[in-house]
Amino acid sequence: MGARASIAALLAGLVLLAAGLQLAGYDAVTALGALWSGAFGSWYAFTSATLVRAIPLVLIGLGITLAFRGGVFNIGGEGQFYAGAMAATWVGLHMGAWPATLAIPATLAAAALAGTAWVVVPVLLKARFGVLEVISTLLLNFVAEALVSLTVQGPLQESRHIYPQSDPIAASARLPVLPGTRLHLGIVLALIGGWGCWLLFNRTLWGFRLRAVGAGPRAAAIGGRIDVQRMTASALLLSGLAAGVAGGVEVGGVSYALYSNLSPGYGFTAIAVALLARLDPLGVVAAGVLFGALEAGAGAMQREAGVPAVAVAVVEAVVIIVVLLADAYGRRALRVTVREAVER
Repeated sequence: MGARASIAALLAGLVLLAAGLQLAGYDAVTALGALWSGAFGSWYAFTSATLVRAIPLVLIGLGITLAFRGGVFNIGGEGQFYAGAMAATWVGLHMGAWPATLAIPATLAAAALAGTAWVVVPVLLKARFGVLEVISTLLLNFVAEALVSLTVQGPLQESRHIYPQSDPIAASARLPVLPGTRLHLGIVLALIGGWGCWLLFNRTLWGFRLRAVGAGPRAAAIGGRIDVQRMTASALLLSGLAAGVAGGVEVGGVSYALYSNLSPGYGFTAIAVALLARLDPLGVVAAGVLFGALEAGAGAMQREAGVPAVAVAVVEAVVIIVVLLADAYGRRALRVTVREAVER
């Protein structure tokens, strides 16, 4: 049922997009053709547009999957992404004398630590005062965006003090790129992350405990004697780490500098990625590529058919709604089945 619901959600989104374009006076066939060609029309389009956009979506999506599987809702992927990007930029600017074998790990490590640190406050607020992590992580997104704006007009502004952005990071801190494309080493990190999370969930005791807490925290605490608070805190911290790495990868592999609006909403789109994948790590990789294709194709659709790129957000919204409705229906059907079995 999970895979069918995900496919149905995607098809529903595309159908609604086509219908909306037709009603708005656009040529839906031309627009969807441009969407396809911009994402998969050539090797360069696939590697340099689709996969490059998929990398941060996969990394943040894996973090969100970790949190959601543990029963906590991290809506702050965007802020954690920016925290990682700021740390990676600062470290990357000071790596000029370091070899790439040390500069790249140091930059990514700084990004991971910053993303983790950015979620420490929500963890403490939840543990000490019971503040919902949905609220605290969401609000910290705005703090991170404001901090980036302040940073690129202050301590990290480029040396001429003309543009609100940083200087380019050192060449040694930049991720290697596949020749002839814009695809960088981040794709390897995304694939390793997906496989690693799958192993974590399905082959480790920690992963089993995390899934148990997410399925029923009270039962996990009483029956399994699991420290629920510690598990949920760990899930949130790991989620922030993954989003922070995504920020570091974006700076090290794509922009090479920090500026406002570095993210086109990766932290929020990654929620749709995780939901479409049904919180399966390997599914997150596939869903990330799919949403990367939508993001890449949106630009081509705007250039070739005159359709605003934001129209693709319709597909993402429909995906979230359909998946949530499918989950609600599935849970209701399960309750009915259990009740009927008990009555027999």
